[in-house]
Amino acid sequence: MKISGNTILVTGGGTGIGRGLAEALQAKGNQVIIAGRRRAPLEEAAAANPGMAFATLDIDDPEDIRRFAREIVQAHPGLNVIVNNAGIMRVEEVLKNPDALAIAEATITTNLLGPIRLTSALLPHLLSKDEAAVVMVSSGLAFVPRADTPTYSATKAAIHSYSISLRHQLRGTPVQVIELAPPLVATDLTPGQRDNPRAMPLTDFITESVQLLENQLDGGEILVQRVMAQRTAEAQGKFQAVFDLINPR
Repeated sequence: MKISGNTILVTGGGTGIGRGLAEALQAKGNQVIIAGRRRAPLEEAAAANPGMAFATLDIDDPEDIRRFAREIVQAHPGLNVIVNNAGIMRVEEVLKNPDALAIAEATITTNLLGPIRLTSALLPHLLSKDEAAVVMVSSGLAFVPRADTPTYSATKAAIHSYSISLRHQLRGTPVQVIELAPPLVATDLTPGQRDNPRAMPLTDFITESVQLLENQLDGGEILVQRVMAQRTAEAQGKFQAVFDLINPR
């Protein structure tokens, strides 16, 4: 995808990686719209970045996704890139927590069904553009899971697989499919994650990711160096070693 001159929608754009990407892409000369459930973080991000637009979206609600898709295309007819970033990550202690199944179901709805539904709703519009892209945010945990967040890891593995299949189906169309797989990044996605010394600083992750995106014009995977150990673990015969590092016994 071209790095400037786009109209880009970023879900989960009020905080964390979503906000970081939104700000960096706006700085590259794009019109950016951020979306999310909570209005306050969206308003704060938009106020801090003049020219950035925002709209509320309940990614768990199929009807609200359809409503949002209709309205966002009307308000921003130039929309040609969507960044499916919104997601949740919750610990599931299956032997201790009676709510583990509820957490799993909510995670699947947000992390997997949400981006599939939104992409489906906006795809006819994207196909009408000369150049367009769907960016799917997966995770290094798609390749080596974190055992206490099994459904989060599984949804990101599913997003990886879905991205490959969608890319194949959309070959020959104007729509590129790009997968962005973050490592552990210093955000508030989980309690204490921002202060985890093993987490990649958010600004470093955003800077490296946008540089890779700028130089990788044919789509595919965007992989910062810090995620490569997870991405290549199985192929290099190091899966168990990396798994044990992420999941100490």
